[in-house]
Amino acid sequence: MTSSELLPIALLMSSLLPGLVIFALPEGWVALRTTLNLFGAVAKLALVALLLLGVAAGQEYGVRFAVLPGLDLAFKADALGLLFISLSAVLWLFTTLYAIGYLEGAPHRSRFFGFFSLCVTATVGIAMAANLFTFFIFYELLTLATFPLVVHRGTEKAMRGGTIYLAYTLVGGAALLTGIVWLHHLLGHTEFAHGGIAAALGAEYAGQLTLIFVLLIAGVGVKAALVPLHGWLPQAMVAPAPVSALLHAVAVVKAGAFGIVRIVYEVFGIEFAQSLELLAPLAMLAAVTIIWGSFRALFQDDLKKRLAYSTISQVSYIVLGVALFGPLGTVGGLVHLVHQGIMKITLFFCAGNYAETLGIHKVSEMNGAGRRMPLTTLAFSIGALGMMGAPLTAGAISKAWLSDGATAAGMDWAIWVLWTSSFLNAAYFLPILWRAWFRPAPNAWPEEQILRRGWRETAWLLLLPPLATAIMTIAAGTLAETPGSPLEWAKLIADQEYLTWSP
Repeated sequence: MTSSELLPIALLMSSLLPGLVIFALPEGWVALRTTLNLFGAVAKLALVALLLLGVAAGQEYGVRFAVLPGLDLAFKADALGLLFISLSAVLWLFTTLYAIGYLEGAPHRSRFFGFFSLCVTATVGIAMAANLFTFFIFYELLTLATFPLVVHRGTEKAMRGGTIYLAYTLVGGAALLTGIVWLHHLLGHTEFAHGGIAAALGAEYAGQLTLIFVLLIAGVGVKAALVPLHGWLPQAMVAPAPVSALLHAVAVVKAGAFGIVRIVYEVFGIEFAQSLELLAPLAMLAAVTIIWGSFRALFQDDLKKRLAYSTISQVSYIVLGVALFGPLGTVGGLVHLVHQGIMKITLFFCAGNYAETLGIHKVSEMNGAGRRMPLTTLAFSIGALGMMGAPLTAGAISKAWLSDGATAAGMDWAIWVLWTSSFLNAAYFLPILWRAWFRPAPNAWPEEQILRRGWRETAWLLLLPPLATAIMTIAAGTLAETPGSPLEWAKLIADQEYLTWSP
């Protein structure tokens, strides 16, 4: 095998092999389990860096294995896939560090970290899939690997949340498979390609292709939490904080959004999708999801549920960017894939810190938390301000490009959606910040509870990840035009997808 074939395989193995070994480790082998976790995360980062350099220089990476005649398990490491892989690789490292500290002394850690590694493997497989068949295999592997993490605590509430999650995602998987088989029957293959592949069938198949598009979008729309397919996400918040971070920022929800990007750009093609009048309904669905998620977040006292509804809203910014029909909207949607990830993982890390250190689970319990945990609350504040689109944050960059994309596409109504969402973002985040920084603390935090994680703020393994991702939130906003930034990489992808596009 050549290096262009070996590197994608090595990227998959960097999390798969440590995960398989971790499953077999006794609970007491903490040092080896930690070493394997961190080795896999660091090795993945190194491999991603090599691939980024190669792809930026024009190198192509890919490998395929024949499964049946005309059906291959195929992988490619292209610019679009590496955008998603880079996000998951960086955030996996921080989530691993966080999980090590969060689960200190907890039972079933080998099982947890084994499935944790399988989740990241599945995410990488989704990102590198070169056809819909490979995408489906890893998409369903992600479902099966995340279910044990959602139900990790084994309580009745956890089992209920996990069962709802599994029911939604398996039905979505059935819809996705139906669309894939139907398209394969018509076309003879389901390879991803710039400009799409569906246009080869011609306008006479418009009716069937429209139904296939609906099936495919519905299939991935479950994980992307599009309304009305979003019901599983708030219920899954019974999972431990590292799992919530994984679901919202690293793997599951992002896999759904990434799937929509692949389907629109590399299965149907942006021009053909527009000719079939598929993009406007998709944009409207995204708009409804954006407003509905933000509106529901207003009424959630449970902190993690408020963040969950915020995710439902924010991830649909990506879908809206895809559906705006133009390179500016594409850049806005793609860069938000990264920006939303780093902002939202910051918020979930902080929510976990409040719960572990002070026993805070509700917004109404946040009074004085900023004075007790100033660094955690500073990180939370940065993440929340980023979600609102405050200047100098990652969120401001995303919303600016999405607004410009809406203007260029002649869809001014989308700008009002973005502004309304930003107003609602402020309405459900600012009360949290007001309580944390300016309301007096209750007398319900005895000193021994404050110190039970070893330090007045919290354990350093719980503090380091949100501080790092908060800094990334600021860096993504202030250094957006720097070569190699998420914004510049999104521009590269947009250039590839619109090589033949003309307004």
